[in-house]
Amino acid sequence: MEPTDMRCVVVIVFGFCCSFGKTHENKPIQTFIIPHSHMDVGWVYTIQESMHAYAANVYNSVTEELSKLKDRKFIAVEQEFFRLWWDAVASDNQKKQVRQLVKEGRLEFIIGGQVMHDEAVTDLDDQILQMTEGHGFLYETFGVRPRFSWHVDPFGASATTPVLFALAGFNAHLISRIDYDLKDTMQHNKKLQFVWRGSGSLKAQQEMFTHTMDQFSYCTPSHLPFSNSSGFYWNGVALFPDPPKDGVYPNMSLPVTKETVQAYAKTMVENIKQRAAWFRTNHVLWPWGCDKQFYNSSVQFSNMDPLMKYINQNSEEFGVTVQYATLSEYFQAVYRSDLVWEVRGSQDFLPYSTEPYQAWTGFYASRNVLKGVARRASSKLHAAETLFARYRISFPDGPVAKDWALDKLRSLRWAVSEVQHHDGITGTESPKVADMYLQHLTQAMMGVEELLAALLLLPHFLQTPGVLQRRYHRTDVQEALEQHVLIYNPLAWNITTVVNVTVTLPSAAVFDDDGQPVAAQIQTSAQSNTTYDLFMVVKLGGLQYRKYLIKFTEKPGAGKPDSYEAKRVRFERRGATDRARSGRRLVPVLNQCYELMFDRDTNLLHSVTYLPEKRRVRMTQDFWEYDANGDVKAGPISDNYVFSANGSATRAYEAAEMEIVPGKIVTEIRQYFFREESDEDYAYSITTRVPECFEATLPCHRLEQSYSLGPLRLNTEVVLRTSSSLKNDRTLYTDDNGYRMMKRTYRKFTNNTLARNYFPMVRAAYIEDELGRLVLLSDRAHGVSSQANGQLEVMLHRRLWNDLPWNLGYNLTLNDSSVVRPTLWMMLGSRNATARLHQREAIELQHRPLVMPIDQPQEPRRGKEPRETSAMLSVVLPPNLHLLSLAIPGWNYSSNHDVQLHRVHSGTDLQVEPDYDRVLLRIMHLFEEGEDQELSKPVTINLKDVLRGVGEVRALEERSLTGTWNITSLQRWKWKTADNLERKNQRCPDEDFTVTISPKEIRTFFVHFSSGNF
Repeated sequence: MEPTDMRCVVVIVFGFCCSFGKTHENKPIQTFIIPHSHMDVGWVYTIQESMHAYAANVYNSVTEELSKLKDRKFIAVEQEFFRLWWDAVASDNQKKQVRQLVKEGRLEFIIGGQVMHDEAVTDLDDQILQMTEGHGFLYETFGVRPRFSWHVDPFGASATTPVLFALAGFNAHLISRIDYDLKDTMQHNKKLQFVWRGSGSLKAQQEMFTHTMDQFSYCTPSHLPFSNSSGFYWNGVALFPDPPKDGVYPNMSLPVTKETVQAYAKTMVENIKQRAAWFRTNHVLWPWGCDKQFYNSSVQFSNMDPLMKYINQNSEEFGVTVQYATLSEYFQAVYRSDLVWEVRGSQDFLPYSTEPYQAWTGFYASRNVLKGVARRASSKLHAAETLFARYRISFPDGPVAKDWALDKLRSLRWAVSEVQHHDGITGTESPKVADMYLQHLTQAMMGVEELLAALLLLPHFLQTPGVLQRRYHRTDVQEALEQHVLIYNPLAWNITTVVNVTVTLPSAAVFDDDGQPVAAQIQTSAQSNTTYDLFMVVKLGGLQYRKYLIKFTEKPGAGKPDSYEAKRVRFERRGATDRARSGRRLVPVLNQCYELMFDRDTNLLHSVTYLPEKRRVRMTQDFWEYDANGDVKAGPISDNYVFSANGSATRAYEAAEMEIVPGKIVTEIRQYFFREESDEDYAYSITTRVPECFEATLPCHRLEQSYSLGPLRLNTEVVLRTSSSLKNDRTLYTDDNGYRMMKRTYRKFTNNTLARNYFPMVRAAYIEDELGRLVLLSDRAHGVSSQANGQLEVMLHRRLWNDLPWNLGYNLTLNDSSVVRPTLWMMLGSRNATARLHQREAIELQHRPLVMPIDQPQEPRRGKEPRETSAMLSVVLPPNLHLLSLAIPGWNYSSNHDVQLHRVHSGTDLQVEPDYDRVLLRIMHLFEEGEDQELSKPVTINLKDVLRGVGEVRALEERSLTGTWNITSLQRWKWKTADNLERKNQRCPDEDFTVTISPKEIRTFFVHFSSGNF
């Protein structure tokens, strides 16, 4: 998205610049002209439309024009468009030209991920995935490994991103969109560049030099005093749906001629000097490009070439020199300046505002459905990756074709990577692009579901019966319909949890694969009158699956004693005005951790007591809505990006009903909220599941809540408001991309205080006081705020329309009429107790057990049946370590860099067989330094022992985050800082495969297993 799309005015200041003359000991300003094209992987147009209209032509014409003159250069950023061009458009000759340009360093790949990912609402897992996909392609194809970022368009900057880029081997990071008032201050004080230590635990170990673009951002001036065209964009404006056949695009700028060159030069030099005044070194980064540029590179370079020549011929007069450059050349020049740089700690640049009434905090909640599908797809991909890796190691000659399996995984990797784009998962795209993302995700998930079925159901050897042929030992259950279910735990922890299976019959008994009865509970579904929820208590080892038999009975109550049929108790509808009588008739719901009190006079939650500490907290939960203005003449508006409330929130309902379904496994509280007291259909609902914890191993601290909202009324933004007696002084904590928690202190502003105190919540948010903490964990991203003492509100859904021409023209009004059903898990307790739990609980929510019904209810099969349990051994990590990745990437680059470069440059056929034997392993330490007395300690593990359940580890090699560097050869630039903290030497695995992982570290390895493990 280009700056003019931000509804902000870029002002070119003329006149004052001429007083600058030469700087830095009378040396001319060295200007690095960096040609680029910002190519959104989505946003207004679909990927297919963009490829056809301009994206393919960018690489066609750039390749041709760079090959003509040696001093021309270009940076390529988003890999998805480049890979589509490379695979489907580029000729053999163009590929040969590109290889030569890359080898010469004139075509430089920056960031190298599939997309320029959003930084506010993306999850750590998916940021790493999309980078790994792009980096693997680049290293396998060209032998290059990106060292610099170009994060010019994400809406705010996360402190997690520079940490991940450092782990991937980057030397410098570039950002742009930060608060307008903060950028003004940083420009004035020449503090746009700094060394960023994004992790308080890793400190200097993963610090990153960061360059913040000035107020002109990533585009060159588009408004010139002598022309009303497109400034320095001589190729004009991209045309959709088809490029013009005659090559003449709308709004092409005046060509550079003898008559115009002086005016162009004066404008360019003045802009360069204006920018130079905001930085400490004598170097200016001058980005030449913007959204959808360089689709006609010939006209671009043929005009810039003589302009640059003219400026350099008159450099003594202008005090400026200009040169085509790549981003690495600019950062090398700054690095060689040998200055001491200011250190920025682990704070981020979120939220982000462009003007006093334009807080870009609305997109945290835009397109809730897309955000949820994207996270489910990521979770399913993780499960499939781990299962396929185990299958390949254990059964390399099994019947599941490895190339077919890898194709299924790669399709979902591509789809999940694609939607991380900063106009994708953010919900800021047009409806047709949102539909495109959803289609790509759902189609790829269907393919992976086929793969999962094959991995789990097909016999591993021809003589081994498949799951469908295996039978179960059953006793004293009358013959009836039966159904088989597989449940897989994708985490490297042993778990005991409650799984919900939707069934169509009202009574059932459950048995495990040993034929033993399983504790179960069945009840009418909260979401449907025609289905039932069957809750089962499952015990699964790390990365293990088990098979379960559901035996249905026709008569309610005819199942085993281990099965319980729960019945609901209904309470009378209450109006929201009945609160004067509240607190007199309370209904308790208890387990070993909590006593929840619900108020019969309001049908709302009244209080929660944390029983281990006997701490009672007054608490209510209900829905509130902000009215949004849709008329730009009436005041600030809300849209896909911006949240601008038209006053305080008001209660979103007039009456509430409640049902309680007491159970032996879970007790379910269902609350329904009606817009009008006489409405028949509810507008919102909360379903709270309280685990009964009849077994000590079943956790009692997790209160699972699911919600239903929509369709909303037009121009409303609905929040779940949890109001408590905690004294948090409006301070809350939210996660940065699931990596670490950030303290968010309430700030007062002259304008728009409400919206500017909203923050992104990717996995977790909490409020606390001296005695306790209230934690919410999320299955998708939301906006979150604490607008009053003891209050935590989560924006769950938005439906908006406005008459701003820019929004109407691009169809970005967010008229989202969908029904959304997000999930939050709630915990209450002391700060110490919740600190030990919330990181792991957030991951367990993200990666819940995978439930796969094998068949539909049917008559039981006859015949003698072998009893067989799963031969899959468990893989278990300590509680403070998380198995971030266990996958077979398939990239066939050599681990030896010299060998890989020889292979790339030899000219031999690079279409080689994927590597199915190299396993990518990542392990992350979940805790910060000092966060917990025990769990924050470094952990030493033996990977050979840990992975014994997978197979016999033969070789282990530590790599960079995305796998392209051997960690022993990775040398990152060390930028000078005042404190001059030293980096620790990277510890490689010992010969006995022992590894020590420190707080917040992510360690990445290539693992090779011995063949024929089983």
